[in-house]
Amino acid sequence: MNSDFSQLGKFLMIGAGLLFVVGLILYFSPKIPWLGRLPGDISIKRENFSFHFPIVTSIVISIVLTLLLYLFRR
Repeated sequence: MNSDFSQLGKFLMIGAGLLFVVGLILYFSPKIPWLGRLPGDISIKRENFSFHFPIVTSIVISIVLTLLLYLFRR
C-alpha cells in the first residue's frame, strides 16, 4: 500500500514539473522572437485567411526535450 502512494506522489511531482515548464515556455515565449518563425515553418496569408504551422520549431523543441529527458533519466 505504501508503494502505491509513493508511485502516486512521484507521478504528481513529474506532472507538476511538466506543467511548470509549459508555464515558463508560455510566459517567456513573447520574449523569444525566433520561436515559431524559423526557416521551414509554414505560413500562409490570404485576404480572409491565415494559416501558420511551425513544423521546424516543433522539431527543434522535440529534439531539445528528448535530449533533456535522456540526460535526466541517466
